[in-house]
Amino acid sequence: MVEPGLAGAAAIAAMRAAVRPGITTLELDAIAEDAIRSRGGAPNFMLEPGYRHTICANVNEHVVHAIPTERPLAAGDIVSLDVGAVIGGWHSDTAFTAVLPDHADTDRTARLSKLSDVTEQAMWRGIARLAEASHLNEVGEAVSSYVRANSDFGVLEDYIGHGIGRSMHEDPPVFNVPVARRGPEVKPGLVVAIEPIVSAGGIDTVVEDDDWTVRIADGSMSAQWEHTVAVHERGIWVLTSEDGGAEGLAPFGITPVPIP
Repeated sequence: MVEPGLAGAAAIAAMRAAVRPGITTLELDAIAEDAIRSRGGAPNFMLEPGYRHTICANVNEHVVHAIPTERPLAAGDIVSLDVGAVIGGWHSDTAFTAVLPDHADTDRTARLSKLSDVTEQAMWRGIARLAEASHLNEVGEAVSSYVRANSDFGVLEDYIGHGIGRSMHEDPPVFNVPVARRGPEVKPGLVVAIEPIVSAGGIDTVVEDDDWTVRIADGSMSAQWEHTVAVHERGIWVLTSEDGGAEGLAPFGITPVPIP
């Protein structure tokens, strides 16, 4: 799964470099597709019945599965860009959030920046816990405890991470909140997408009329960060990060180990 992971990382890097006020999410979609195909992959979101795009582009109150559009991004927007790749029948899934600063509304920009930062750090805490966990549901405890301790934000419970491999979405589920059961044992061969989704307000959601786009019911802003992570005999490796997650895991004293 290394190659599809790197293709997903390339798509994220290309979109990071391009996202700015004035660009449309359809343009970002084309940029991500080009990055994936240039590495010999294909966009795996297109394999979902009825979905024809490379990315989901969730702007402001849109939280997941939003279809790219011709609406230009504007200062003050928060946008989460979710993408996946398939190579040789193996999949990856990854996402990041960008905040477009509004210099006329610095309070909004600060609030949205904190929302994105808390979500990203919650993701890294989930990944760090995976490196040391005995059972998978410890990840959700790490994610939610960080969000609670560092913000007044809410962690979505209806949209969670997942196993990934020959299909983009597989068992086991990866919860972002504590649950009663321990979940499967963490052992070599486990590959999961860890993806906290956090709202600045309520966590209830509504599916819009296109049957894809999901928004926060009370209109709150949201953020999503995601990596595909492999557990192997010598440790863990973040497949959708070019450095395997070394920079993100360094504050926890965890060194990812390349897959042999």
